[in-house]
Amino acid sequence: MAVAASAAPGALGTLQASRARLVAACCARLGPRWRLPGSWTCPRVDSTIWARGWTPAAGGAAWQRGYSAEVKTEDELRVRYLEEENRGIVVLGINRAYAKNSLSKNLIKMLSKAVDALKSDKKVRTIIVRSEVPGIFCAGADLKERAKMSSSEVGPFVSKIRAMINEIANLPVPTIAAIDGLALGGGLELALACDIRVAASSAKMGLVETKLAIIPGGGGTQRLPRAIGMSLAKELIFSARVLDGQEAKSVGLISHVLEQNQEGDAAYRKALDLAREFLPQGPVAMRVAKLAINQGMEVDLVTGLAIEEACYAQICKAGSALRNQYNPS
Repeated sequence: MAVAASAAPGALGTLQASRARLVAACCARLGPRWRLPGSWTCPRVDSTIWARGWTPAAGGAAWQRGYSAEVKTEDELRVRYLEEENRGIVVLGINRAYAKNSLSKNLIKMLSKAVDALKSDKKVRTIIVRSEVPGIFCAGADLKERAKMSSSEVGPFVSKIRAMINEIANLPVPTIAAIDGLALGGGLELALACDIRVAASSAKMGLVETKLAIIPGGGGTQRLPRAIGMSLAKELIFSARVLDGQEAKSVGLISHVLEQNQEGDAAYRKALDLAREFLPQGPVAMRVAKLAINQGMEVDLVTGLAIEEACYAQICKAGSALRNQYNPS
């Protein structure tokens, strides 16, 4: 008993130190000017910028909102910055009709490049991932391309898919997957990396890799259990079962299910409605809320509450700085 009692304080100290490191790492992701409580600093920004998410022009001399109707990329991925009442919403549209939107080396590279640009763009408020091809969201990895690879090339190819999907999961703003068609294997893993998933009732979703004598390699074995629970995730992966929109909604895989419309974009329209709901909210608060939720879900409750406290403190400190800036005593 004496040994156990003497060891307990050391173990508690180690646990507390570990939690402190996790909270510090969480705050570090907010940017170099965010700190833990006790050493707070925050950016000084104009109140309209705080409220609306404006960003400085090149050179920092003036503030502007420079949106274009569409960023020109290769046709396999269409990146659109929406305008007018939808300003702040960005749509990533996959467009590989001839290959059922499967993930090729080129498409993975294009998605990674687009995500890399979006993650540092403070004008972006919400990102929608959708298909430009009717009836298809994404059929997973491009198996025809993969069949031509040597055994030494397959591992790095799958690693690039996993890295790209992780990049989407780590985007600082809300992300919505609009599933208007088939989402299998890597396609569903791509959707699982988004914060919210909406689907048409006619959509088909599943992690079907075990049919090919492999396992999900783009995060599916980790994100599906977190989304619907471990037991049911095992059942779906073991059986390679494919769910329609209603079934996916019933197990919690998606948040909303819609009857498909004649245009074939019911899920996209719902995603757009949700994105519009997000636009009026404080942009920094949205980013910090997402960070607090994501980081907190990976740790125990006590550490998660500490992360929330640190994030909340930064929001309060930033708000106080704004009030002092415009209402000096």
